[in-house]
Amino acid sequence: MPALIEFKLLAPNNKEAKLKGSFSNWEEIAMEKDDNDYFRTQIELDDGVYQYKFRVQLPGGGEEQWVEVNDPYVTAIDPATGNGIVRIKEGEKIVDTYVWQHDDKPLPPNSNLVIYELFIADFSGDEDDPNKREKYQDVIEKLDYLSELGINAIELMPVNKNPSDYGWGYSPEYYFAPQPNYGSTEDLKRLIDECHGRGIRVILDQLYNHSSEECPLQKIDRDYWYYHDRHHPEDEYYWGPEFNYEYWDEKRNICPAKEFMGDVVRFWIQEYHIDGIRYDALKQLDNREFLHWLTQEAKKAAGSKPFYNIGEHVPENVDMVAPKGPMDACWHDSFFHFIIPHIFGDKFELEEELKKVLDPKRQEYPEGVTKVVNYISNHDQKRLLENLGDRNIFDAAAFGRVKLGVAILMTAVGVPMIRMGEEFGEYTPITLEHSNPLKWSLLKNDRNRNLFEYFKGLITLRKQNPALQTANIEFFHENPEAKVFAYVRWNDQGSRVVVVANFSDKHLENYEIPNFPANGTCHEWTNNYDVESKDDRLVTDLAEYEAKVFVFG
Repeated sequence: MPALIEFKLLAPNNKEAKLKGSFSNWEEIAMEKDDNDYFRTQIELDDGVYQYKFRVQLPGGGEEQWVEVNDPYVTAIDPATGNGIVRIKEGEKIVDTYVWQHDDKPLPPNSNLVIYELFIADFSGDEDDPNKREKYQDVIEKLDYLSELGINAIELMPVNKNPSDYGWGYSPEYYFAPQPNYGSTEDLKRLIDECHGRGIRVILDQLYNHSSEECPLQKIDRDYWYYHDRHHPEDEYYWGPEFNYEYWDEKRNICPAKEFMGDVVRFWIQEYHIDGIRYDALKQLDNREFLHWLTQEAKKAAGSKPFYNIGEHVPENVDMVAPKGPMDACWHDSFFHFIIPHIFGDKFELEEELKKVLDPKRQEYPEGVTKVVNYISNHDQKRLLENLGDRNIFDAAAFGRVKLGVAILMTAVGVPMIRMGEEFGEYTPITLEHSNPLKWSLLKNDRNRNLFEYFKGLITLRKQNPALQTANIEFFHENPEAKVFAYVRWNDQGSRVVVVANFSDKHLENYEIPNFPANGTCHEWTNNYDVESKDDRLVTDLAEYEAKVFVFG
Protein backbone atom coordinates (compact mmCIF):
# COMPACT_ATOMS: atom_id res chain seq x y z
CA MET A 1 0.00 0.00 0.00
CA PRO A 2 1.50 3.37 -0.98
CA ALA A 3 2.45 5.83 1.74
CA LEU A 4 2.88 9.59 1.66
CA ILE A 5 6.60 10.32 1.59
CA GLU A 6 7.81 13.86 2.21
CA PHE A 7 10.65 15.49 0.31
CA LYS A 8 12.01 18.77 1.66
CA LEU A 9 14.78 21.25 0.92
CA LEU A 10 15.95 24.20 3.02
CA ALA A 11 16.48 27.17 0.67
CA PRO A 12 15.52 30.49 2.29
CA ASN A 13 16.74 32.73 -0.53
CA ASN A 14 15.51 30.64 -3.47
CA LYS A 15 12.13 31.55 -4.95
CA GLU A 16 11.12 28.18 -6.36
CA ALA A 17 12.05 24.51 -6.17
CA LYS A 18 10.74 21.41 -7.89
CA LEU A 19 11.13 17.68 -7.36
CA LYS A 20 11.69 15.15 -10.13
CA GLY A 21 12.46 11.46 -10.02
CA SER A 22 11.97 7.97 -11.32
CA PHE A 23 8.63 7.89 -9.47
CA SER A 24 7.35 10.69 -11.76
CA ASN A 25 9.05 9.57 -14.96
CA TRP A 26 11.31 12.57 -14.29
CA GLU A 27 8.44 15.00 -14.69
CA GLU A 28 8.74 18.01 -12.38
CA ILE A 29 6.58 18.21 -9.26
CA ALA A 30 5.93 21.59 -7.67
CA MET A 31 7.10 22.19 -4.09
CA GLU A 32 5.59 24.69 -1.65
CA LYS A 33 7.67 26.88 0.64
CA ASP A 34 6.61 26.90 4.31
CA ASP A 35 7.13 29.54 7.00
CA ASN A 36 10.48 27.97 7.98
CA ASP A 37 11.87 28.36 4.44
CA TYR A 38 11.65 24.67 3.58
CA PHE A 39 10.33 23.64 0.18
CA ARG A 40 8.14 20.59 0.74
CA THR A 41 6.01 18.13 -1.15
CA GLN A 42 4.54 14.71 -0.44
CA ILE A 43 4.38 11.83 -2.91
CA GLU A 44 2.54 8.53 -2.62
CA LEU A 45 5.16 5.80 -3.00
CA ASP A 46 5.19 2.04 -2.68
CA ASP A 47 8.07 0.38 -0.88
CA GLY A 48 11.10 0.33 -3.17
CA VAL A 49 14.18 2.19 -4.35
CA TYR A 50 13.85 5.43 -6.32
CA GLN A 51 16.13 8.04 -7.86
CA TYR A 52 15.42 11.76 -7.52
CA LYS A 53 16.74 15.31 -7.84
CA PHE A 54 15.70 18.86 -7.07
CA ARG A 55 15.48 21.70 -9.58
CA VAL A 56 16.03 25.02 -7.84
CA GLN A 57 15.79 28.63 -8.98
CA LEU A 58 18.96 30.47 -7.99
CA PRO A 59 18.75 33.37 -5.48
CA GLY A 60 17.95 36.56 -7.32
CA GLY A 61 17.81 34.62 -10.54
CA GLY A 62 15.42 35.06 -13.40
CA GLU A 63 13.18 32.48 -15.00
CA GLU A 64 16.10 30.82 -16.79
CA GLN A 65 18.48 30.67 -13.82
CA TRP A 66 17.83 27.25 -12.42
CA VAL A 67 20.13 24.48 -11.25
CA GLU A 68 19.59 20.75 -10.87
CA VAL A 69 21.02 19.34 -7.65
CA ASN A 70 20.81 16.30 -5.47
CA ASP A 71 19.39 16.54 -1.98
CA PRO A 72 22.13 17.77 0.40
CA TYR A 73 20.81 15.15 2.85
CA VAL A 74 20.82 12.30 0.34
CA THR A 75 22.16 9.09 1.90
CA ALA A 76 23.17 7.25 -1.28
CA ILE A 77 24.21 8.15 -4.83
CA ASP A 78 23.67 5.92 -7.84
CA PRO A 79 27.17 5.36 -9.30
CA ALA A 80 25.89 5.07 -12.88
CA THR A 81 23.63 8.13 -13.06
CA GLY A 82 24.88 10.31 -10.21
CA ASN A 83 21.30 10.74 -9.01
CA GLY A 84 20.26 10.62 -5.39
CA ILE A 85 18.66 7.43 -4.08
CA VAL A 86 15.78 7.13 -1.63
CA ARG A 87 14.69 3.79 -0.17
CA ILE A 88 11.20 3.22 1.18
CA LYS A 89 10.31 0.35 3.50
CA GLU A 90 7.02 -0.02 5.35
CA GLY A 91 6.11 3.52 4.39
CA GLU A 92 9.28 5.12 5.80
CA LYS A 93 12.53 6.44 4.35
CA ILE A 94 15.48 4.24 5.29
CA VAL A 95 19.17 4.13 4.43
CA ASP A 96 19.20 0.34 3.99
CA THR A 97 18.11 -2.86 5.72
CA TYR A 98 21.43 -3.85 7.29
CA VAL A 99 21.12 -5.64 10.65
CA TRP A 100 24.06 -5.08 13.01
CA GLN A 101 25.61 -8.24 14.41
CA HIS A 102 28.28 -7.08 16.87
CA ASP A 103 26.87 -4.09 18.74
CA ASP A 104 27.36 -5.85 22.07
CA LYS A 105 31.05 -6.55 21.49
CA PRO A 106 33.23 -4.66 24.03
CA LEU A 107 35.60 -2.21 22.38
CA PRO A 108 38.92 -0.90 23.73
CA PRO A 109 39.14 2.45 25.54
CA ASN A 110 41.02 5.37 24.01
CA SER A 111 44.03 4.77 26.27
CA ASN A 112 44.50 1.29 24.79
CA LEU A 113 44.30 2.18 21.10
CA VAL A 114 46.79 1.41 18.37
CA ILE A 115 45.44 3.13 15.24
CA TYR A 116 45.91 2.01 11.62
CA GLU A 117 45.40 4.73 8.98
CA LEU A 118 43.72 3.14 5.96
CA PHE A 119 42.71 4.35 2.49
CA ILE A 120 40.09 2.01 1.03
CA ALA A 121 41.17 2.22 -2.62
CA ASP A 122 44.82 1.37 -2.00
CA PHE A 123 44.67 -0.97 0.99
CA SER A 124 43.46 -4.06 -0.81
CA GLY A 125 44.24 -3.03 -4.37
CA ASP A 126 45.64 -5.00 -7.25
CA GLU A 127 49.41 -4.59 -7.78
CA ASP A 128 49.04 -5.65 -11.42
CA ASP A 129 46.21 -3.24 -12.24
CA PRO A 130 46.78 0.30 -10.89
CA ASN A 131 43.41 1.42 -12.27
CA LYS A 132 41.41 -1.12 -10.31
CA ARG A 133 39.41 0.53 -7.55
CA GLU A 134 38.89 -1.63 -4.51
CA LYS A 135 35.79 -2.12 -2.39
CA TYR A 136 34.72 -2.25 1.24
CA GLN A 137 34.37 -6.01 0.79
CA ASP A 138 38.04 -6.32 -0.13
CA VAL A 139 38.98 -4.66 3.15
CA ILE A 140 36.69 -7.04 5.05
CA GLU A 141 38.59 -9.94 3.54
CA LYS A 142 41.83 -8.57 5.02
CA LEU A 143 40.53 -7.84 8.52
CA ASP A 144 41.98 -11.10 9.84
CA TYR A 145 45.39 -9.82 8.72
CA LEU A 146 44.85 -6.66 10.77
CA SER A 147 43.75 -8.77 13.73
CA GLU A 148 46.98 -10.73 13.42
CA LEU A 149 48.97 -7.49 13.36
CA GLY A 150 47.15 -6.52 16.53
CA ILE A 151 45.85 -3.03 15.80
CA ASN A 152 42.54 -2.25 17.51
CA ALA A 153 41.41 0.88 15.66
CA ILE A 154 41.18 1.81 12.00
CA GLU A 155 41.20 5.44 10.92
CA LEU A 156 39.43 5.44 7.57
CA MET A 157 40.45 8.25 5.25
CA PRO A 158 37.29 10.03 4.04
CA VAL A 159 34.57 7.81 2.60
CA ASN A 160 32.09 10.58 1.75
CA LYS A 161 31.06 10.82 -1.89
CA ASN A 162 33.46 13.19 -3.63
CA PRO A 163 33.77 14.31 -7.27
CA SER A 164 37.02 12.51 -8.01
CA ASP A 165 37.00 9.05 -9.53
CA TYR A 166 40.26 8.52 -7.68
CA GLY A 167 41.12 10.75 -4.77
CA TRP A 168 41.61 10.74 -1.05
CA GLY A 169 38.21 12.30 -0.40
CA TYR A 170 39.24 15.54 1.28
CA SER A 171 36.76 17.61 -0.78
CA PRO A 172 33.35 16.13 0.08
CA GLU A 173 30.48 16.51 -2.33
CA TYR A 174 27.85 14.78 -0.17
CA TYR A 175 28.04 14.64 3.61
CA PHE A 176 25.55 11.84 4.25
CA ALA A 177 26.31 9.59 1.26
CA PRO A 178 29.38 7.34 1.14
CA GLN A 179 31.53 6.92 -1.97
CA PRO A 180 29.50 4.51 -4.15
CA ASN A 181 32.57 3.25 -6.04
CA TYR A 182 33.61 1.43 -2.88
CA GLY A 183 30.32 -0.43 -2.53
CA SER A 184 26.87 0.00 -1.05
CA THR A 185 25.85 1.53 2.27
CA GLU A 186 25.29 -2.02 3.53
CA ASP A 187 28.85 -2.92 2.53
CA LEU A 188 30.27 -0.03 4.54
CA LYS A 189 28.18 -0.98 7.55
CA ARG A 190 29.28 -4.58 7.22
CA LEU A 191 32.92 -3.44 7.21
CA ILE A 192 32.41 -1.45 10.42
CA ASP A 193 30.42 -4.29 11.98
CA GLU A 194 33.10 -6.85 11.11
CA CYS A 195 35.71 -4.55 12.65
CA HIS A 196 33.66 -4.39 15.83
CA GLY A 197 33.34 -8.17 15.82
CA ARG A 198 37.15 -8.33 16.00
CA GLY A 199 37.41 -5.70 18.72
CA ILE A 200 38.55 -3.03 16.26
CA ARG A 201 37.14 0.48 16.55
CA VAL A 202 36.48 2.61 13.46
CA ILE A 203 37.46 6.28 13.40
CA LEU A 204 36.27 8.30 10.41
CA ASP A 205 38.22 11.14 8.84
CA GLN A 206 35.73 13.99 8.32
CA LEU A 207 35.86 17.52 6.90
CA TYR A 208 33.84 20.35 8.39
CA ASN A 209 35.97 23.25 7.17
CA HIS A 210 35.17 23.07 3.48
CA SER A 211 33.45 21.12 0.73
CA SER A 212 33.87 20.49 -2.95
CA GLU A 213 32.62 23.11 -5.39
CA GLU A 214 30.19 20.37 -6.49
CA CYS A 215 28.44 20.21 -3.10
CA PRO A 216 24.70 20.92 -3.54
CA LEU A 217 24.75 23.54 -0.77
CA GLN A 218 27.27 25.55 -2.79
CA LYS A 219 25.15 25.31 -5.92
CA ILE A 220 21.85 26.17 -4.21
CA ASP A 221 22.96 29.24 -2.26
CA ARG A 222 26.65 29.66 -1.53
CA ASP A 223 26.31 32.74 0.65
CA TYR A 224 23.80 31.08 2.98
CA TRP A 225 26.17 28.24 3.89
CA TYR A 226 29.68 29.50 3.14
CA TYR A 227 31.87 32.55 3.41
CA HIS A 228 31.50 34.56 0.22
CA ASP A 229 35.26 34.97 -0.14
CA ARG A 230 38.19 33.03 1.26
CA HIS A 231 37.95 32.98 5.05
CA HIS A 232 41.74 33.15 5.43
CA PRO A 233 43.08 34.85 2.28
CA GLU A 234 46.58 34.91 3.76
CA ASP A 235 46.64 31.12 4.13
CA GLU A 236 48.53 29.28 1.40
CA TYR A 237 46.12 26.35 1.66
CA TYR A 238 42.64 26.51 0.17
CA TRP A 239 40.69 23.36 -0.63
CA GLY A 240 37.24 24.66 -1.50
CA PRO A 241 34.27 26.72 -0.26
CA GLU A 242 34.58 27.25 3.50
CA PHE A 243 31.56 26.84 5.74
CA ASN A 244 30.47 29.98 7.60
CA TYR A 245 29.87 29.17 11.25
CA GLU A 246 29.41 32.87 12.07
CA TYR A 247 26.38 33.55 9.89
CA TRP A 248 23.13 33.60 11.87
CA ASP A 249 19.73 33.15 10.21
CA GLU A 250 17.64 35.51 12.35
CA LYS A 251 14.34 34.29 10.99
CA ARG A 252 15.00 30.65 11.83
CA ASN A 253 17.18 31.53 14.84
CA ILE A 254 19.97 29.15 13.82
CA CYS A 255 23.44 29.04 12.34
CA PRO A 256 22.60 26.95 9.25
CA ALA A 257 26.09 25.52 8.71
CA LYS A 258 26.31 24.53 12.38
CA GLU A 259 22.89 22.84 12.28
CA PHE A 260 23.84 20.95 9.12
CA MET A 261 27.13 19.64 10.52
CA GLY A 262 25.46 18.61 13.76
CA ASP A 263 23.12 16.49 11.66
CA VAL A 264 26.12 15.05 9.82
CA VAL A 265 27.94 14.00 12.99
CA ARG A 266 24.85 12.46 14.58
CA PHE A 267 24.04 10.60 11.37
CA TRP A 268 27.41 8.87 11.05
CA ILE A 269 27.46 7.84 14.70
CA GLN A 270 23.86 6.65 14.84
CA GLU A 271 23.57 5.16 11.35
CA TYR A 272 27.09 3.79 10.84
CA HIS A 273 28.11 3.20 14.47
CA ILE A 274 31.51 4.88 14.11
CA ASP A 275 33.70 5.14 17.22
CA GLY A 276 35.58 8.38 16.63
CA ILE A 277 36.17 11.27 14.26
CA ARG A 278 39.36 12.86 12.96
CA TYR A 279 38.61 16.53 12.29
CA ASP A 280 40.63 17.74 9.31
CA ALA A 281 42.07 21.24 8.81
CA LEU A 282 41.34 22.81 12.21
CA LYS A 283 43.83 25.63 11.64
CA GLN A 284 41.49 26.81 8.90
CA LEU A 285 38.31 25.96 10.84
CA ASP A 286 39.07 28.35 13.69
CA ASN A 287 35.65 28.62 15.33
CA ARG A 288 36.37 27.17 18.78
CA GLU A 289 32.79 27.59 20.04
CA PHE A 290 31.43 25.56 17.13
CA LEU A 291 34.02 22.81 17.63
CA HIS A 292 33.23 22.56 21.36
CA TRP A 293 29.57 22.14 20.49
CA LEU A 294 30.21 19.65 17.69
CA THR A 295 32.47 17.36 19.72
CA GLN A 296 29.94 17.33 22.54
CA GLU A 297 27.18 16.45 20.09
CA ALA A 298 29.34 13.53 18.97
CA LYS A 299 29.78 12.33 22.55
CA LYS A 300 26.05 12.61 23.21
CA ALA A 301 25.23 10.62 20.08
CA ALA A 302 27.76 7.93 21.02
CA GLY A 303 26.19 7.48 24.45
CA SER A 304 28.04 5.13 26.76
CA LYS A 305 30.38 3.63 24.17
CA PRO A 306 33.97 4.92 23.89
CA PHE A 307 34.40 7.75 21.40
CA TYR A 308 37.52 9.66 20.33
CA ASN A 309 37.54 13.21 18.90
CA ILE A 310 40.92 13.79 17.21
CA GLY A 311 41.89 17.13 15.69
CA GLU A 312 44.39 17.90 12.95
CA HIS A 313 45.85 21.36 13.50
CA VAL A 314 49.03 22.16 11.55
CA PRO A 315 51.07 23.67 13.06
CA GLU A 316 50.12 22.18 16.40
CA ASN A 317 48.10 24.14 18.93
CA VAL A 318 48.04 22.58 22.39
CA ASP A 319 44.98 24.65 23.30
CA MET A 320 42.88 22.58 20.89
CA VAL A 321 42.98 19.69 23.39
CA ALA A 322 40.69 19.34 26.41
CA PRO A 323 40.27 20.66 29.04
CA LYS A 324 40.95 24.02 27.35
CA GLY A 325 40.06 22.93 23.86
CA PRO A 326 37.32 20.93 22.14
CA MET A 327 39.35 17.84 21.16
CA ASP A 328 40.21 14.68 23.07
CA ALA A 329 43.51 14.60 21.17
CA CYS A 330 45.44 16.17 18.32
CA TRP A 331 47.64 14.68 15.66
CA HIS A 332 51.14 15.14 17.11
CA ASP A 333 52.85 16.50 14.02
CA SER A 334 55.97 17.57 15.90
CA PHE A 335 56.53 13.92 16.85
CA PHE A 336 57.03 13.16 13.17
CA HIS A 337 59.11 16.27 12.46
CA PHE A 338 61.39 15.79 15.48
CA ILE A 339 61.84 12.00 15.42
CA ILE A 340 62.51 11.54 11.70
CA PRO A 341 65.69 13.69 11.47
CA HIS A 342 67.11 11.70 14.39
CA ILE A 343 66.39 8.44 12.56
CA PHE A 344 68.25 9.92 9.58
CA GLY A 345 71.20 10.73 11.84
CA ASP A 346 71.00 14.45 11.07
CA LYS A 347 71.04 15.62 14.68
CA PHE A 348 70.78 14.69 18.34
CA GLU A 349 68.66 17.26 20.18
CA LEU A 350 67.62 15.43 23.31
CA GLU A 351 66.39 18.28 25.48
CA GLU A 352 64.62 20.45 22.92
CA GLU A 353 63.19 17.80 20.63
CA LEU A 354 63.26 14.13 21.67
CA LYS A 355 62.22 14.64 25.28
CA LYS A 356 59.47 17.04 24.29
CA VAL A 357 57.72 14.76 21.83
CA LEU A 358 58.17 11.62 23.93
CA ASP A 359 56.66 13.46 26.91
CA PRO A 360 54.16 15.92 25.40
CA LYS A 361 53.41 17.69 28.68
CA ARG A 362 56.84 19.29 28.11
CA GLN A 363 55.15 20.94 25.10
CA GLU A 364 52.35 22.10 27.42
CA TYR A 365 49.88 19.48 26.29
CA PRO A 366 47.49 18.49 29.09
CA GLU A 367 48.71 15.47 31.01
CA GLY A 368 47.32 12.16 29.82
CA VAL A 369 48.14 9.31 27.50
CA THR A 370 45.28 10.08 25.07
CA LYS A 371 46.03 13.76 24.38
CA VAL A 372 48.20 13.19 21.30
CA VAL A 373 48.24 10.74 18.39
CA ASN A 374 51.85 9.94 17.45
CA TYR A 375 53.14 8.71 14.08
CA ILE A 376 56.30 8.35 12.03
CA SER A 377 54.32 8.49 8.76
CA ASN A 378 50.85 9.46 7.58
CA HIS A 379 49.08 10.07 4.28
CA ASP A 380 50.55 13.59 4.03
CA GLN A 381 54.15 12.50 4.60
CA LYS A 382 56.58 10.25 2.79
CA ARG A 383 56.90 6.72 4.07
CA LEU A 384 59.96 6.24 6.26
CA LEU A 385 61.53 3.70 3.90
CA GLU A 386 61.03 6.07 0.98
CA ASN A 387 62.65 8.87 2.97
CA LEU A 388 65.58 6.62 3.86
CA GLY A 389 65.95 5.54 0.24
CA ASP A 390 66.22 9.20 -0.78
CA ARG A 391 69.32 9.26 1.45
CA ASN A 392 70.75 6.09 -0.07
CA ILE A 393 69.97 4.08 3.07
CA PHE A 394 68.62 0.71 1.95
CA ASP A 395 68.17 -2.92 2.94
CA ALA A 396 69.16 -3.99 6.46
CA ALA A 397 70.31 -0.50 7.46
CA ALA A 398 66.97 1.02 6.44
CA PHE A 399 64.87 -1.69 8.08
CA GLY A 400 66.89 -1.30 11.28
CA ARG A 401 66.06 2.40 11.42
CA VAL A 402 62.36 1.69 10.83
CA LYS A 403 62.50 -0.67 13.83
CA LEU A 404 64.09 2.09 15.91
CA GLY A 405 61.27 4.42 14.89
CA VAL A 406 58.48 2.01 15.77
CA ALA A 407 60.10 1.12 19.12
CA ILE A 408 60.01 4.81 20.04
CA LEU A 409 56.50 5.20 18.60
CA MET A 410 55.01 2.34 20.63
CA THR A 411 56.63 3.38 23.91
CA ALA A 412 56.18 7.18 23.82
CA VAL A 413 53.41 8.90 25.77
CA GLY A 414 50.41 9.10 23.47
CA VAL A 415 48.29 6.95 21.18
CA PRO A 416 50.38 5.39 18.38
CA MET A 417 49.20 5.39 14.77
CA ILE A 418 50.77 3.55 11.85
CA ARG A 419 50.13 4.17 8.19
CA MET A 420 48.93 1.18 6.21
CA GLY A 421 51.76 -0.90 4.78
CA GLU A 422 54.35 0.65 7.07
CA GLU A 423 54.35 -2.55 9.10
CA PHE A 424 55.77 -4.68 6.28
CA GLY A 425 58.05 -2.19 4.56
CA GLU A 426 55.89 -0.51 1.92
CA TYR A 427 57.96 2.19 0.24
CA THR A 428 56.01 3.54 -2.75
CA PRO A 429 55.55 7.32 -2.97
CA ILE A 430 52.33 9.25 -2.51
CA THR A 431 50.26 9.75 -5.64
CA LEU A 432 46.91 11.40 -6.27
CA GLU A 433 46.76 10.66 -9.99
CA HIS A 434 45.96 6.96 -9.87
CA SER A 435 45.54 4.02 -7.55
CA ASN A 436 48.66 3.03 -5.64
CA PRO A 437 47.87 -0.36 -4.10
CA LEU A 438 49.94 -1.81 -1.31
CA LYS A 439 52.53 -4.33 -2.44
CA TRP A 440 51.28 -7.28 -0.42
CA SER A 441 53.79 -9.51 -2.19
CA LEU A 442 56.51 -7.89 -0.04
CA LEU A 443 55.31 -10.07 2.83
CA LYS A 444 56.82 -13.06 1.03
CA ASN A 445 60.29 -11.65 1.69
CA ASP A 446 61.99 -12.68 4.94
CA ARG A 447 63.08 -9.13 5.77
CA ASN A 448 59.59 -7.69 5.27
CA ARG A 449 57.94 -10.50 7.22
CA ASN A 450 60.43 -9.96 10.03
CA LEU A 451 59.48 -6.28 10.13
CA PHE A 452 55.81 -7.26 10.35
CA GLU A 453 56.59 -9.51 13.34
CA TYR A 454 58.55 -6.68 14.96
CA PHE A 455 55.58 -4.32 14.63
CA LYS A 456 53.25 -7.05 15.86
CA GLY A 457 55.32 -7.67 18.98
CA LEU A 458 55.50 -4.01 19.96
CA ILE A 459 51.79 -3.48 19.27
CA THR A 460 51.07 -6.38 21.63
CA LEU A 461 53.27 -4.76 24.27
CA ARG A 462 51.57 -1.37 23.84
CA LYS A 463 48.13 -2.92 24.30
CA GLN A 464 48.96 -5.35 27.10
CA ASN A 465 51.37 -3.48 29.35
CA PRO A 466 49.58 -1.01 31.65
CA ALA A 467 52.75 1.07 32.11
CA LEU A 468 52.36 2.25 28.50
CA GLN A 469 48.77 3.31 29.13
CA THR A 470 49.77 6.02 31.59
CA ALA A 471 51.42 9.41 31.12
CA ASN A 472 54.33 8.44 33.39
CA ILE A 473 57.77 8.83 31.83
CA GLU A 474 61.21 9.62 33.23
CA PHE A 475 64.48 10.09 31.35
CA PHE A 476 67.12 8.56 33.59
CA HIS A 477 70.13 8.18 31.27
CA GLU A 478 71.50 10.74 28.82
CA ASN A 479 74.72 10.39 26.82
CA PRO A 480 74.71 13.04 24.08
CA GLU A 481 78.23 12.17 22.92
CA ALA A 482 77.23 8.57 22.19
CA LYS A 483 73.71 9.65 21.09
CA VAL A 484 72.18 7.26 23.60
CA PHE A 485 69.40 7.91 26.09
CA ALA A 486 67.02 5.83 28.18
CA TYR A 487 63.61 6.34 29.72
CA VAL A 488 61.20 4.39 31.87
CA ARG A 489 57.41 4.12 31.68
CA TRP A 490 55.55 2.78 34.73
CA ASN A 491 52.28 2.49 36.58
CA ASP A 492 51.51 2.47 40.30
CA GLN A 493 51.01 -1.30 40.36
CA GLY A 494 54.65 -2.06 39.58
CA SER A 495 54.71 -2.50 35.80
CA ARG A 496 57.78 -0.97 34.17
CA VAL A 497 58.99 -0.64 30.60
CA VAL A 498 62.52 0.66 30.05
CA VAL A 499 63.68 1.83 26.62
CA VAL A 500 67.35 2.31 25.75
CA ALA A 501 67.85 3.97 22.35
CA ASN A 502 71.01 4.36 20.30
CA PHE A 503 70.66 7.07 17.65
CA SER A 504 74.25 6.74 16.45
CA ASP A 505 75.87 4.81 13.62
CA LYS A 506 78.17 3.04 16.11
CA HIS A 507 77.75 -0.49 17.45
CA LEU A 508 78.17 -0.20 21.21
CA GLU A 509 79.37 -3.34 23.01
CA ASN A 510 78.86 -3.84 26.74
CA TYR A 511 77.19 -0.48 27.04
CA GLU A 512 76.50 0.32 30.69
CA ILE A 513 73.31 2.09 31.71
CA PRO A 514 73.64 3.46 35.26
CA ASN A 515 70.74 4.50 37.51
CA PHE A 516 68.66 1.69 36.08
CA PRO A 517 65.16 2.04 37.60
CA ALA A 518 64.77 -1.59 38.74
CA ASN A 519 66.92 -4.55 39.71
CA GLY A 520 66.29 -8.17 38.87
CA THR A 521 65.28 -10.17 35.82
CA CYS A 522 63.68 -8.31 32.94
CA HIS A 523 62.68 -9.39 29.46
CA GLU A 524 64.10 -7.72 26.37
CA TRP A 525 60.98 -7.57 24.26
CA THR A 526 62.28 -7.04 20.73
CA ASN A 527 64.84 -9.88 20.75
CA ASN A 528 63.02 -12.12 23.23
CA TYR A 529 65.57 -12.86 25.94
CA ASP A 530 65.92 -12.34 29.69
CA VAL A 531 68.65 -10.25 31.28
CA GLU A 532 69.64 -9.29 34.83
CA SER A 533 70.01 -5.79 36.11
CA LYS A 534 71.78 -5.36 39.43
CA ASP A 535 73.34 -2.65 41.54
CA ASP A 536 71.10 -0.17 39.70
CA ARG A 537 72.78 -0.77 36.37
CA LEU A 538 72.35 -2.84 33.24
CA VAL A 539 74.94 -3.79 30.62
CA THR A 540 73.89 -4.57 27.06
CA ASP A 541 75.06 -4.40 23.46
CA LEU A 542 73.41 -1.77 21.28
CA ALA A 543 73.57 -2.00 17.51
CA GLU A 544 73.68 1.17 15.46
CA TYR A 545 70.27 2.86 15.33
CA GLU A 546 68.70 0.36 17.71
CA ALA A 547 66.31 0.57 20.63
CA LYS A 548 65.99 -2.16 23.23
CA VAL A 549 62.85 -2.53 25.30
CA PHE A 550 63.18 -4.08 28.77
CA VAL A 551 59.98 -5.18 30.50
CA PHE A 552 59.56 -5.71 34.26
CA GLY A 553 56.46 -7.14 35.86
